[in-house]
Amino acid sequence: MKAGLYLVATPIGNMGDITLRALETLKEVDLIACEDTRNSGMFLSKLQIKKPLYALHDHNEEQKADDIISKIKSGMSIALISDAGCPLISDPGYKLVKKCQEESVYVSSIPGASAVITALQLSGIASNRFSFLGFAPNKQKARLDFYKEATTFNSTLIVYETANRLIASLKDMFEIIGDREVAVTRELTKLYEEAKRNKLSELISFYEENGAPKGEIVLVISPPDQKETSITEEDLQDEIKNLLKSMSVKDVSKSLSEKTGINKNEIYRIALEIKNGN
Repeated sequence: MKAGLYLVATPIGNMGDITLRALETLKEVDLIACEDTRNSGMFLSKLQIKKPLYALHDHNEEQKADDIISKIKSGMSIALISDAGCPLISDPGYKLVKKCQEESVYVSSIPGASAVITALQLSGIASNRFSFLGFAPNKQKARLDFYKEATTFNSTLIVYETANRLIASLKDMFEIIGDREVAVTRELTKLYEEAKRNKLSELISFYEENGAPKGEIVLVISPPDQKETSITEEDLQDEIKNLLKSMSVKDVSKSLSEKTGINKNEIYRIALEIKNGN
């Protein structure tokens, strides 16, 4: 097998989703680099593949990249896998690939299952243009900032979230982007696969009443209405300043929300900052 780095996608749930090319590659390479040697060891054992494993994760990638490149230059073929899905997608590998390219080391991708694409397909939400934002932050302030930044995207949004933070995340999302349609997809390719699509307000009510679902979650968020993107942040602030001359903060937020489609809580926050001189 040609010496180089092979980025091999693994199943995200259903073991049947391993491709023939991925199987062939994993059987032929000299070494398999992975996030967690225990998890990957069990996965490879199910496929009856026995290969030396090499731990490569977020904390050691920069240090280990040179060693891997050295092995490839000596003639070795090395596969890189993640715990599930495509390597580099919210997983380690980017720094290694970049260094390989800088050193003219051969790199090839062996495509396969992806939670991002699977969730988008199942969501029933526009798929012609989308932005993958990775994991939502753990802490609320960072999460609010995360969703605020997301309002600048005129596309469908895809976000990874955990079950125990789902309700809090949906509430923060609602506060910033308003009552958009969202699909909560979970347990993708597994027995209890589910895609629950509704307005954010309805989803929040449902999960508060029934409890957060189990399993790994991918959120697919519908793009903003056209009217929601027709006003720039600078124009919005100017209009708020003008209206505050004759209206209360509450009335300004209600009026502009109806006019622009922007969530009234977000407008209220901006108006309050302007009024207080912040």
